[in-house]
Amino acid sequence: MATTTSRGALQLTATLLTASVALYMVLVAFGNITDFGTNQQFVRHVLAMDTTFKDDDLMWRAITSEGLQDAAYVAIIVWETVAALVLVYGTWLWARRDLGGARRFSTYGLLMVMLLFGAGFIAIGGEWFAMWQSEDWNGLDAATRAFVFSGIVLLVVNLPSGAERTAA
Repeated sequence: MATTTSRGALQLTATLLTASVALYMVLVAFGNITDFGTNQQFVRHVLAMDTTFKDDDLMWRAITSEGLQDAAYVAIIVWETVAALVLVYGTWLWARRDLGGARRFSTYGLLMVMLLFGAGFIAIGGEWFAMWQSEDWNGLDAATRAFVFSGIVLLVVNLPSGAERTAA
């Protein structure tokens, strides 16, 4: 009985946490689509590196073409939207108790979020484009929060269930 109860609690936890990240990504994508200009400016400033220390050894990395900047922003929005849809589907699978599918799709969606915020915003934006140097256009704290949040949920989603623990 305790195994069934703990398994049920773990599944509920995975469902609700996956739903939380799904909701977050739906809101992020929705906000970027409906208020395109706000974060468009953010991406443009980060890529242009116009609020960094303007070190000559780094400024060659700057992307000043508005067309390329906007293409990068649209790619980010597409990635966010797909991640949101994958996570919503993962949540639906958790609710239907399709544990294998739920775990798989939740993992894919959470990995997408972690790649966006970890590789995209922390590594590329923060380091390559020196976003950490900007007082005005620095999204590292928000990216770190999203990366850690989705990483913790990824760990929970992939905890072995009671049946998997006893089989091992």
